[in-house]
Amino acid sequence: QVPPVESGGGLVQAGGSLRLSCSAYGDTFSRSALGWFRQAPGKEREYVAAVSWTGDSTYYADSVKGRFTVSRDDAKRALYLQMNALKPEDTAVYYCAAVVLRDSDDEWVNALGTWGQGTLVTVSS
Repeated sequence: QVPPVESGGGLVQAGGSLRLSCSAYGDTFSRSALGWFRQAPGKEREYVAAVSWTGDSTYYADSVKGRFTVSRDDAKRALYLQMNALKPEDTAVYYCAAVVLRDSDDEWVNALGTWGQGTLVTVSS
């Protein structure tokens, strides 16, 4: 499975916006729920948002709810994350992945176990 390729990160001031993109290849992605994760310096990688394989349902971590919007365009094999009202605590490397909902704790997790290079988002105060 070819890892996805994330892009769109950069440096932005608090309160600003960024739109991340993820290019995904392979039939697995078009048939899967997709999600975004992030890893801040010195912290564990954490779930951010997910979208169902149909695109009809979206899910968000409490920390980004109301500020971030996840969407997908299967014709373009693309996943997006629109990030508004950014905060310094959003600073992290952002990753996308095909995801599944883990039964034990209802957490979205990487379905394939592989990660791309990610894209760095830095929010200055």
